Amino acid sequence: MRVSKVPILASFAALLSLSVVYCGFPATFLSLERAFPPSHRVELDQLLARDRVRHARLLQNVAGGVVDFSVEGTSDPYLVGLYFTKVKLGSPPKEFNVQIDTGSDILWITCNSCSDCPQSSGLGIPLNFYDSLSSSTAGLIPCTDPMCTSSVQTSSTECSPQSNQCSYTFQYGDGSGTTGYYVSDALYFDMILGQSYITNSSAFVVFGCSTYQSGDLTKTDKAVDGIFGFGQGSLSVISQLSSRGMTPRVFSHCLKGDGNGGGILVLGEILEPSIVYSPLVPSQPHYNLNLQSITVNGQTLPIDPAAFTTSNGRGTIVDSGTTLSYLVEEAYDPFINAITSAASRTATPTISKGNQCYLVSTSLADVFPSVSLNFAGGASMVLKPEEYLMHTGFIESAALWCIGFQKVQGGVTILGDLVLKDKIFVYDLARQRIGWANYDCSMSVNVSVTSGKDEYINAGQLGKSSSSGDMLFKHLTSGTLIFLMHILWSSLARI
Repeated sequence: MRVSKVPILASFAALLSLSVVYCGFPATFLSLERAFPPSHRVELDQLLARDRVRHARLLQNVAGGVVDFSVEGTSDPYLVGLYFTKVKLGSPPKEFNVQIDTGSDILWITCNSCSDCPQSSGLGIPLNFYDSLSSSTAGLIPCTDPMCTSSVQTSSTECSPQSNQCSYTFQYGDGSGTTGYYVSDALYFDMILGQSYITNSSAFVVFGCSTYQSGDLTKTDKAVDGIFGFGQGSLSVISQLSSRGMTPRVFSHCLKGDGNGGGILVLGEILEPSIVYSPLVPSQPHYNLNLQSITVNGQTLPIDPAAFTTSNGRGTIVDSGTTLSYLVEEAYDPFINAITSAASRTATPTISKGNQCYLVSTSLADVFPSVSLNFAGGASMVLKPEEYLMHTGFIESAALWCIGFQKVQGGVTILGDLVLKDKIFVYDLARQRIGWANYDCSMSVNVSVTSGKDEYINAGQLGKSSSSGDMLFKHLTSGTLIFLMHILWSSLARI
């Protein structure tokens, strides 16, 4: 898009006049020169190459800030059963609803060329499709790109010699899958720098364009536009942005469990005094924690600790893309027995659709015990009954509550949204640890980012399901004016 020089100069003159009033300095007029001579013909690929170099340089010079994403959805499998956020991609920007998934790395969006993908969603949201041809900033990733030829390559990365496109195939734990190709395009987001300084930011990121989907991804009842992977692999958005110094290597979420759900998702660190941390198991593709024991009503269950050891496809992972939670068989049976023993005095145990359930006529807190998952580093995760039970309906006047944990024969213990809801979770990739604390996710949170010198910069408060773009500027500082002048000079230089 061509930009008229006159409005930009007018805006810049207004900015200079504002700086005169604010700073008390006389205006200084600078001569401007074109980046390319008027008579010089410039090819599009030259302009794109120059812009990419410039974008990389700008990103390296930007201090890390907090990126705030809206959150929608709930953990209730009978309502939504997933949490999703919005991302803006391409030029002009187009908005997409994508599931928040800490169990995978890649951000991918459904391509307009996908013929068998859902065309509508039972979630009541419009489905949009990404079209690289309609974005002026889109670029395909060729086979010669380092991500297809270097150590970044993974088993899910492929190369098609016929099309010279770097492609992928992903399989998820529920049996669903997607195939597509990688593209590079602009991602737009709101960034908070300081107490009230909000700027519209963008960065080029590599993501997937899905041309084929299978399994549950083809169903329309909970269809979204894609999946936003928050894993720690090099191709995750959090890794791409933090590697350029644009965001810290930490992100946080607080997923609201009751009511209409929603919550908070930030690229930054939520600060809360009650947060406890446990170290991540090193060299793992997922967010693996060392679960050491489970206690019910303060009594440690008779479970061999080897059942939770991370090795040979076993271990314990944190995964926001999983609705329920899963326990290995060695832990599941003792867990069910302890819950049933504690609750059977005032609740009636029953089996419903193969699941252990209970008929309850009073409040859960009066019937069911507290559960504690105990991790390495002395960090315990205390679960209320609502965080290991699901309300599935009523039988006469009694509520039917069923165990939300599912049995896994061998394999991995997975802590899904059933457990993650109503808690702050901090994924501190820089320090290789995960922290959590029980929290009312309808309340605001304090968020900070860590600079290269480990100094904390307070980024103010964010509220549930609010976008930082909805916040108002409280004041303009001289630093703000300098930043805006820098942006305007940059725009003039590109004319």
